[in-house]
Amino acid sequence: MIFLLLGVLVLVIGGCVCVVWAERGGPRWVRIVAALTRGAGELVSSAQKSRSRNRSGDTDGD
Repeated sequence: MIFLLLGVLVLVIGGCVCVVWAERGGPRWVRIVAALTRGAGELVSSAQKSRSRNRSGDTDGD
């Protein structure tokens, strides 16, 4: 389990490095990884927003 979490952490950090590098004009593969990282971030962000909207709409007046 710890290796899985470390692997995810390495991927996240690597994606962030690629985003910064791509902003400074990195090679093509870096720009592709950066675009994928940004897309994944947008998906996570929209999923969290819809999840929080669903939770706030499910209140029964408790």
